[in-house]
Amino acid sequence: MLNLPPLLDLHPMNWLRNDPFSQSSTSFDEDIMIKKLHLAHEPDGRRLDSELLLRVTEHILLYAAGATSEAPATPVVSDLHFDAIGKYNEDNAEAFGSQEPLGQVIYKISSQILCKCSGEDDLHTRTMFLFDFLGKYKWDVKMVLVLTAFATSYGKFWLLMQLDPRDPLAVSVGMLKQLPKDFSKLKPRFKALSLLIKTMVDVTKCIIKFEGLPLSHVDLDKEISITKACIPEAAYWVARSVFTCSSQITDFIAIQPEQYRWYSDSTIIATWELSSLVFRLNRICSRLSQQVDQCHKQTETKIWQKLSNLFQQTSLDNREGLSMLCALTDDLPLKYCPSQEKFGVSEMKNKVVMLLITKPELLPMEELLLLVQQTSDHPLNKNYKGSYEIIWFPITCSEAWTDAEVGSFNFFSNSLPWYTIRQPWLLSSAVVNYIKKTWKYAGEPLMVVLDSKGIVTNLNAIDMIMIWGARAYPFSASREEELWKEEQWTLQLVIDHIDPQLAYWVEEGKNLCIYGSDSQEWIQEFNSKMRGIKSEGFQLEMVYVGKRNMDENVRNTLASIAEENLNGSLSFTKVQFFWLRLERLRKSKLRLGKTANTDHILEEVSALLDFSDKGWAVMGKGSSTDTVKLQGKDHPMQCSTLFSQGGENVTKMGFLDAIESAFEPSPLPVYCSHTSVIPYAEGLIEETAICQKCKHPMKKFVVYE
Repeated sequence: MLNLPPLLDLHPMNWLRNDPFSQSSTSFDEDIMIKKLHLAHEPDGRRLDSELLLRVTEHILLYAAGATSEAPATPVVSDLHFDAIGKYNEDNAEAFGSQEPLGQVIYKISSQILCKCSGEDDLHTRTMFLFDFLGKYKWDVKMVLVLTAFATSYGKFWLLMQLDPRDPLAVSVGMLKQLPKDFSKLKPRFKALSLLIKTMVDVTKCIIKFEGLPLSHVDLDKEISITKACIPEAAYWVARSVFTCSSQITDFIAIQPEQYRWYSDSTIIATWELSSLVFRLNRICSRLSQQVDQCHKQTETKIWQKLSNLFQQTSLDNREGLSMLCALTDDLPLKYCPSQEKFGVSEMKNKVVMLLITKPELLPMEELLLLVQQTSDHPLNKNYKGSYEIIWFPITCSEAWTDAEVGSFNFFSNSLPWYTIRQPWLLSSAVVNYIKKTWKYAGEPLMVVLDSKGIVTNLNAIDMIMIWGARAYPFSASREEELWKEEQWTLQLVIDHIDPQLAYWVEEGKNLCIYGSDSQEWIQEFNSKMRGIKSEGFQLEMVYVGKRNMDENVRNTLASIAEENLNGSLSFTKVQFFWLRLERLRKSKLRLGKTANTDHILEEVSALLDFSDKGWAVMGKGSSTDTVKLQGKDHPMQCSTLFSQGGENVTKMGFLDAIESAFEPSPLPVYCSHTSVIPYAEGLIEETAICQKCKHPMKKFVVYE
């Protein structure tokens, strides 16, 4: 019987003084050990998303640890985290040719952990051999692979233990292995094991955090050197602790029934051994965590300062600014979504770059489709091909990315026609904070424009893109003002490039009538009267656009109109485009400081957006500035009466003037006092002149000079 103090009486300092590892550490010089670890460390660029893989591993380790102890809540894991394995296999096969799969690597590490070869009983020797095997990987990848290899055997062990009472197969296997049924004497041991596993995970997270810092973008020589000096020691003791944990699990499985009577003493020794490792790793983790936090804080500060300066000064090109925005350790931070090919920021050299900053859920589907149509599918896009690119920058509004957000990103990044950040969850928090504070990102989509020199020329070009598409190139704020100076209130502005058929009618200069309502009665009456007008020989193309707040009633009406072939019909999506375009027209004007009282276009757009759902219509002719707005139940009857009177005044006044005369009668007398002098031209005397004020035919007098 060993004369050891009870576990609860042991103080950590006593563990350290009596730590067998402290005693055995005299057999080798620690400095020599660190040098050997550095000599074995020759990373060749093999890539692995260590953070994602650690989530899977941590789920196994902490879930299993919680089976017999008070372990912390286990992290949530889903199929999305297994992308780390697929990305590893894909990336490294591409970079190194015939690269063995991740599962094979984990199997080999697990074999080294479990097997004791002749002459390798010493834990230090076995740990150093393991680091020789892992020499080609970065420190964070080494640690995650070791923990993952241990998790496969540890998880399998606890799976068997938990299923034993319920699953017949597990019961049979447990009988063959002669596993104990009573865990009461083992609780201190498993509690110490759980604490050690948690501490190993915490140390590994520190190393992952440090390796993920964009240190190549900042100058932190002193802090980096101090932190790097701590990492080999931390990695060594994590790996050595894995060997110890694995050995204890193996011993537990191998124990014979006749040995149970002295197993209590063995448990005390094992618990003491594990607890001493917990104490050692806690000290290492505390010191390393402070250093990594200091590096992280200084890195974030310097990145913020560099970003603030970069976008305010002219550079040779835009690559430095984009590199700081990506601020990742990966040399290929971008992905071209259509081909899934990886690119560096040099691909953006000498191009205008638009950063589409949104939530991971991107945009509502109708807005996304309109944005794609106005960029990739715009008729003018071929004229500017290669002159500009769009990069999607998804940013979460929460502290960390959720599984749902990762799923949304994976879906859209496989579907978009643009570039995107490959691993947006790794973006520097300084970059995210800079975008939120300097560019005022608060969750609403932004399109920040960088010219070919990296200067910000527009803090939000999304409205002008939705309105003019590629015509807005180079998408600067000054270009937006230029485009508005060229525009007038026309039906072409309202419906431009929504639908090819509408574009054709505008180009041909045909009379157009767009109308909307959610009242089936009003729609039927209006269509009936308009057919009467067309039967008189007047050309008129009609398009139903529903109402601003789309619903199933509008969808059913569109289907009915298409089925009856009453007029030019739009799809439900194209009708959504119509209202989205109007909203973008108003947003653009308001952002430029315009008001409905001083800006005619804004006044007309606002009127359309605020129209009643009971029935309205706007008539015009392509690019002509003459338009007529109709609203109310009685207008269709007035229109029918006007055109059924033989059409004489319509012929004299013109289609739109006749409509306006019928629906908006002039408050002036029939014969106002307005006069107009028109120079003589042959045939002019026979023509009818229409007063521009009262819209009535004018009396003609001939004046001789």
